[in-house]
Amino acid sequence: MSPPVAPPGWSRWLVPPAALSVHLSIGQAYAWSVFKPPLESALGLSGTQSALPFQLGIVMLGLSAAFGGTFVERNGPRWAMTVALVCFSSGFLIAALGAATEQYWLIVFGYGFVGGTGLGIGYISPVSTLIKWFPDRPGMATGIAIMGFGGGALIASPWSAQMLKSFGSDSSGIALAFLVHGLTYAVFMTLGVLLVRVPRGEKPTASSGPSALDGVQVSARNAVRTPQFWCLWIVLCMNVTAGIGILEKAAPMITDFFADTSTPVSASAAAGFVALLSAANMAGRIGWSSTSDLIGRKNIYRVYLGVGALMYALIAWLGDSSKPLFILGALVILSFYGGGFATIPAYLKDLFGTYQVGAIHGRLLTAWSTAGVLGPLIVNWIADHQEAAGKHGSSLYGLSFLIMIGLLAVGFVANEFVRPVDARHHIPAPREAADVARQQPESA
Repeated sequence: MSPPVAPPGWSRWLVPPAALSVHLSIGQAYAWSVFKPPLESALGLSGTQSALPFQLGIVMLGLSAAFGGTFVERNGPRWAMTVALVCFSSGFLIAALGAATEQYWLIVFGYGFVGGTGLGIGYISPVSTLIKWFPDRPGMATGIAIMGFGGGALIASPWSAQMLKSFGSDSSGIALAFLVHGLTYAVFMTLGVLLVRVPRGEKPTASSGPSALDGVQVSARNAVRTPQFWCLWIVLCMNVTAGIGILEKAAPMITDFFADTSTPVSASAAAGFVALLSAANMAGRIGWSSTSDLIGRKNIYRVYLGVGALMYALIAWLGDSSKPLFILGALVILSFYGGGFATIPAYLKDLFGTYQVGAIHGRLLTAWSTAGVLGPLIVNWIADHQEAAGKHGSSLYGLSFLIMIGLLAVGFVANEFVRPVDARHHIPAPREAADVARQQPESA
């Protein structure tokens, strides 16, 4: 499944669209909240239960990325994109069967376990290749591709809402919507499989940009032994937990916040809010990651974590008094959430080099697995218990928002401890990394 090496004159700008075709598809995960109310109604689930397929999907994303990162480096992006296509589409088909037969465990297994495996492999499939094509602008390059993951819900959210409206929001309508998703994404992801190419040698273009293998190089095995890796693990985990806490429950959250006001939010408007969050998520991935090329990775994470905590405080104390204020605060938080994902590969490249950056990135995404459980669990569990205690509206979320502020503060401190990697963790010489890369061109 090794992808063809790019012929002379091949434009590196053809590689990001290949990555986008995969990331736009698997980015559907961020539209899961559109399915939560229909599933709860059709199958009699609680908010915590309806979050389980999404939570398991994010857990499997991190685990499959961690364990599959080395295989992605070894077998190349075409192999990885193919595996992602099969798993992600199959997950939807299994979930469709589960909805049709009202067997919720099949939805959890299909969408969460099988589809989540496709999420992880698909997510990391283009990262190493893009960094090697764009050694001069790694933040921008990974941002272009990874913004597709954030933007997937911009398409999937209104599309899913319309299908549920047309097919019905009962179990059979949900099943048909899952089926259409699985078949459509299989076709779309095939475009990326066919288009992807790897660069020829160290310098992929005739530009005067730096070689992808210049500077410090650290193997994946050594990287996980450094304090820098674990500081970044904490940074990513805290930033993702804070963002995913809103994103997973976005539609019911905005409905609850303004349920007792003179301007309640309808189901269609809530779906539109999810789409807006997806747009902010997507814009943050390219906008903030490109900014990191100018001001540095550490500084941009100071913005993500510090200003993000301020936005959470703003929503917690004033959000229910102003709908525009609530929406603005949520959009900023989600732009930082997306920016954090798009910037982390470049941060890893700065610290560890490009030698095995795909495998290192995969291991770091276990932080996403942890956050995928923590974020929805904190928000849903607290909201369920507050509701059981007789509370309603914005009071369902006050405590969970304060917890998110604390987590962002922890991430901010961890980012301050990031320093250059000690020389004892470097591979013997940059030239050795180049020699290894030449011997295994398919791992580009």
